[in-house]
Amino acid sequence: MKNMQFKRKLPVPKEIKEQYPLTAELSRIKEARDEQISDVFTGRSDKMVLIIGPCSADREDAVLDYCERLARIQEVVSEKLILIPRVYTNKPRTTGAGYKGLLHQPNPEQKSDMLQGVIAIRRLHTNVLANTGLPTADEMLYPDNYRYLSDLLSYVAVGARSVENQEHRLTSSGIAVPVGMKNPTSGDISVMLNSILAAQNPHTFIYRGWEVDTAGNPLTHAILRGYVNKHGESHPNYHYEDLEHLYQAYQAKGLKNMALIVDANHSNSAKKYDQQPRICKDVLYTCRHSAEIRSMVKGFMIESYLESGCQKIGEGIYGKSITDPCIGWGETERLVQEIAEQI
Repeated sequence: MKNMQFKRKLPVPKEIKEQYPLTAELSRIKEARDEQISDVFTGRSDKMVLIIGPCSADREDAVLDYCERLARIQEVVSEKLILIPRVYTNKPRTTGAGYKGLLHQPNPEQKSDMLQGVIAIRRLHTNVLANTGLPTADEMLYPDNYRYLSDLLSYVAVGARSVENQEHRLTSSGIAVPVGMKNPTSGDISVMLNSILAAQNPHTFIYRGWEVDTAGNPLTHAILRGYVNKHGESHPNYHYEDLEHLYQAYQAKGLKNMALIVDANHSNSAKKYDQQPRICKDVLYTCRHSAEIRSMVKGFMIESYLESGCQKIGEGIYGKSITDPCIGWGETERLVQEIAEQI
């Protein structure tokens, strides 16, 4: 094929896991944490989860620093919140241009190296768990790559541009931890609910060259992230009316474990990252005034890092996003504590 050059065959996930194994102790820690998180999504626990961290995990040292700080806050808010570090190692790009994440570029200033990328993302997720006791979340941009991290992740997100894809839905049906399906960029929640329904049921399909059977994932749930209208303008979908509408649509669909994570950034904030604290508090206010909505809302997705805002690749500011802007550490610490106080 003239337009596609096959450079090298990458190791299969089993080989990478054997080279970079998870210890029995870390597996035990993750298993216990997974049970706590599952209890939130099934309603057995009244705690909320926060999927929180940088827009993209661009460098290991800063991400580990961030997650170690997060672990210290977790000890303070453990009665109310379960913190899941957002360690996003591959980034969807609307036009295909720009930094695609650690998986593609272990060094953002160098060319893509997918083999080193696979190793780098496994090492980073492992080190976060080892250093903090907190298993991580990542976006499933490429379903084939999920198995490289399947023993490490406690939360998986399917993005707004992937939620209609059949392979994402079927792969999600074979995952044993919560999978959040975002509403598509159009805002059509029926697409998101159909994706949840598909993932909650068993399937047979081809995955990584194998015929596989899945059991269905009852922990698959909704993520509201706002939407873009036909004029390209951002609109939120976290207000009371939006949440009440989703509650009714969820019930009508007959889905298991009615659950919602509210993404406080993206189109919900019109990418005004500093509005994330206000949006979380707005949703919590709604929860205090509607028992139905409170039973559905399981937490928030928040983009934060050590430094607020964002920078261009090459500027070299430690702990500052090179993709979408994030709230900084001081604001993050206050927000986590305020959410815990208001639950």
